[in-house]
Amino acid sequence: MKYLFVLGKNHNLSLAEILAIFKDKKIEIINKSIITLETGEIHPEKLIKNLGGIIKIGVVKKELKKDTEEIKKNILDLIKIKANNLEGKTKFGLSQYGKIDLNIKKIGMEIKKNLKEIGINSRLVTSREKSLSSVVVETNKLTKGGVEIILCGDQDKIIIGQTSCVQDFRSLSFRDYGRPARDDYSGMIPPKLAQIMLNLCSLNEEKNSLILDPFCGSGTILTEAMLMDYKNIVGSDISERAIKNSEKNINWIKEKYSLKNINHNLYKHSSKKLTEIIKQSSVDGIVTEPYLGPQRGEINFKKIIKELENLYSNSLKEFEKILKPDKRIVMVWPVFEKGETFINPNLNKLKIINPLQNKNNFQGFITSKRNTIIYSRDNQRVYREIIILKKEKS
Repeated sequence: MKYLFVLGKNHNLSLAEILAIFKDKKIEIINKSIITLETGEIHPEKLIKNLGGIIKIGVVKKELKKDTEEIKKNILDLIKIKANNLEGKTKFGLSQYGKIDLNIKKIGMEIKKNLKEIGINSRLVTSREKSLSSVVVETNKLTKGGVEIILCGDQDKIIIGQTSCVQDFRSLSFRDYGRPARDDYSGMIPPKLAQIMLNLCSLNEEKNSLILDPFCGSGTILTEAMLMDYKNIVGSDISERAIKNSEKNINWIKEKYSLKNINHNLYKHSSKKLTEIIKQSSVDGIVTEPYLGPQRGEINFKKIIKELENLYSNSLKEFEKILKPDKRIVMVWPVFEKGETFINPNLNKLKIINPLQNKNNFQGFITSKRNTIIYSRDNQRVYREIIILKKEKS
């Protein structure tokens, strides 16, 4: 079966996430916003809850040459099928991704007229953009009580897809802003990014794996791991306040989402002395955002880079000892001066993994000069560099 995925704003990171989960499946790049995946049957509604970088998942219904009348006919057939299972007015929307240059508003109005002619009362959902946002799709209930058609491809081939589900923006916002313990001053990793990093660890089929966050802060990575059904999580931090905040947020998540049978342990401990509390070669994955340096005021780059390189180098020595062979560390490192100034801690025997695998196959998708992905948001002073490290088998 062929599915389509609408990628998030950082399309490099979104693609990397899909590659980490569907390692051996056939993936085709349609454009910077859309990829298709050939695989056995999946459950999009369940899958998207654990994908931080995917906006929509749909099913590919048709691939054809660019012929407006043929496109209209196929869209009309899909809406008619949906309308037969609905009562009242049928809502539908059209989204276009890429440079296929179709007048989707005109096509939508003509389809609405055709539906009326065959006795189907409908409403066309539109927006100012060429594609409907996940908020518009969800607010208008187009995946349940209507239909969203996705059009993508190029001037030679058009793909027609039907949206199955969209990212649950309400739940993500609730987990970000509704948690009882927040630390806005120190900064917090967004739940979406935490999900992506956990997926980049490539443990999605090993839910009994031991996941460690050695800079757990307010516990976002730990709580997202719990929601992704990981059963064994460990957090540590040198800050007593961070441990208390993590405990509050973990208990809150367990209650709000009725999570059971999860083992979690929290330690107030330095990342540079982890072997004092964790056995060597016992951890399946380390996912963490450490201290990234000051976020406000004047930054003495030379001084802070030296301090962070020392902290990270010493921490990575411990990570290497406690991590199982052939397993991964997914980590955030800061990039200063608008993405121009990187840090270079000592990796010891750890190896950087390219998250886009053979990036030559993915035109338009890029990694940094050292095969990492840069993540930034508007008005962010310190960029995030997503690093994947692997402990090689001895």
